[in-house]
Amino acid sequence: MDLGLTGRRALVTGGSKGIGFAVAAELLAEGASVAICSRTPDEVKRAADELRSSHPDAEVVDLVADVTDVEQVQTLVDDSAGRLGGLDILVNNAGGAHPGNFETLTEEDWRGDLDVKLFSQIRCFRAALPYLRESTAPRVVNVNAVYGKYPDPAFFATTVIRAACLNLNKVLAQEFGAERILVNSVNIGFVDTPQWENIRRRRAPDSSKEEFFGRLSEAEVPLGRFGRADEVSGLVAFLAGSRASYITGAVIDVAGGMGKYV
Repeated sequence: MDLGLTGRRALVTGGSKGIGFAVAAELLAEGASVAICSRTPDEVKRAADELRSSHPDAEVVDLVADVTDVEQVQTLVDDSAGRLGGLDILVNNAGGAHPGNFETLTEEDWRGDLDVKLFSQIRCFRAALPYLRESTAPRVVNVNAVYGKYPDPAFFATTVIRAACLNLNKVLAQEFGAERILVNSVNIGFVDTPQWENIRRRRAPDSSKEEFFGRLSEAEVPLGRFGRADEVSGLVAFLAGSRASYITGAVIDVAGGMGKYV
């Protein structure tokens, strides 16, 4: 299937590893040019070098930016558009997690999660909007989580903040639909990424990755396993492409059946 991504120009936040890296690779394979960012210079350079090695004819731009800083976000978007010659696709993938219940989460935990999840999407969309308005097929894909619709006290902040992200996704789609700016969300469940390894070290340091992932999957996921980043990236690429031209405001789960809701 031709997704119609040849010649398109994309920015993927949090693109140096995990889902963001897989999305960048998928978009490049479909013919897009891609800018990726990370807060860590060495990390984003290594990722970009790997992408260039796998896609030698593609344009890959690596930039350092902290999406919790409004000035850095503006510079990131401007530099991405300048290096790529414009911007057609924004993938809001940057994120993190502070596992914990209401009593264990601190004020700092809440503020950090709000900044990196909700406000990063707001900042990046605001900065990208002038460039998206110039695109012939503007797309925004927000990577969110099933916890936004499936409350879990063990991930209290994620549950609350991702619900706000899903509402942001919907109202942006409504407000900018008349301008043909399509805004959709991919809700992930348990996906094998470095973030989940960090969670394992905090919650179950005496368990192996296989044991920890296995217990969670057995309890929560009908398919009985964690997903892979490349099982998410294909849907993101589809939503970014021409075959998704009549989809906006949608929230699509990639979670192995996880999420006890209709």
